[in-house]
Amino acid sequence: MKRFLIAALAAAFMVPGAEAARKKEAEKPKTDREVWAETAYRIVHPVLSNLAAGTLHREMPVEQRGPSHPEYGAYGDRTKYAYLEALGRTLCGIAPWLELPVDTTTREGRMRRELLDLSIRGLRNAMDTTSADYISFAVGYQALVDAAHLAQGLMRAPRNLWGGLDRATQKRIVYEMKQTRKVRPNVSNWLMFSAQVEAFLRSVGEEYDQVRVDYPVRQMNAWYKGDGVYGDGEPFHWDYYNSFVIQPMLIDVLSVMGDGFPGLRERVLRRAARYAEVTERMISPEGTIPPLGRSLQYRTAALQVLSQMALLDRLPQNLSKGQVRAAMTAVIRRFFDQPGTFDDAGWLRIGFCGAQPEIGEAYTCTGSLYLCTTGFLALGLPADDPFWTDPAEPWTSQRAWSGDRFPQDHSIGD
Repeated sequence: MKRFLIAALAAAFMVPGAEAARKKEAEKPKTDREVWAETAYRIVHPVLSNLAAGTLHREMPVEQRGPSHPEYGAYGDRTKYAYLEALGRTLCGIAPWLELPVDTTTREGRMRRELLDLSIRGLRNAMDTTSADYISFAVGYQALVDAAHLAQGLMRAPRNLWGGLDRATQKRIVYEMKQTRKVRPNVSNWLMFSAQVEAFLRSVGEEYDQVRVDYPVRQMNAWYKGDGVYGDGEPFHWDYYNSFVIQPMLIDVLSVMGDGFPGLRERVLRRAARYAEVTERMISPEGTIPPLGRSLQYRTAALQVLSQMALLDRLPQNLSKGQVRAAMTAVIRRFFDQPGTFDDAGWLRIGFCGAQPEIGEAYTCTGSLYLCTTGFLALGLPADDPFWTDPAEPWTSQRAWSGDRFPQDHSIGD
């Protein structure tokens, strides 16, 4: 009895201490990596958990511009594309994170393991013709776009994601990818979608069409405008498509197909590093980016090249890893802490900063918004990489606008 009373008294005194410790831990500022990982998890979990459960078609809302939009007639109802968009774009961005070694000893590791398991189960459902969530790649021209995003994602996680799939699912993905060859791409950034699909097929040892790579790569190189920027077609457009599609897909396609273009991948990487440098300078002292050009609802996809250069350890020498990480974290917070960005069930809403349906394009819908995950590519770096462990530093615009010293900016010759 005496021992019981002593234990009870000890427990009574320990509970407040334990509660205080938990409270202190909860109040502890999050690291930048925790912000990235928790935000990425929040974004993608509704997509992957529903696809794994076979409920994506039933549960995902499809917000889009209606018949009153002046371009509605050209694009029509986007529902038939929404689910492939959500799948392809989600995996395109988080794939490098999923490719890290499996870890169940940390909170982040458990989140990552959960998302990997959901992704594998979801892809099985998406490729199962008897599933309520079967996704055909032959539904129309837009399917080429998001087959390419999915192909890019699978190339970015060849071991854990592609390698984690059963052979039947792999064969079905290959079959569906080849269905997109029926689509004639627009003579624009769309050319890279065809090239990306073929590069994926080659990467997994399947038959591929070299011509559908040669023409896009040579055409993109011909459209290079200088100083790290490509045209989206012959004219130059002020928008973020260099980061959304053109530069990341050129890099990834040439990682597989570069033997046919001697020396080009290195030039493409130098150009991308310059584009990353400019992107970092465009991040304001407050952590915002200019609302410039079309498809602004892709949000952090505007940071994809900057994140990709960090992932590949190809950041320009005058950018420290600590300043790039700090700048990108500030932008991530500005976008995803904004009220209205998510609906009550956790799905993304159309908007740039919050819910702004009026900026939605006629060719986009809820599924399109998940391209934002590509801004998180650097999560594929392990937690002990200097990108995460180096001290945070002021980024270029913070230094410039505070009267501090900052480096001059110069164009590149190629």
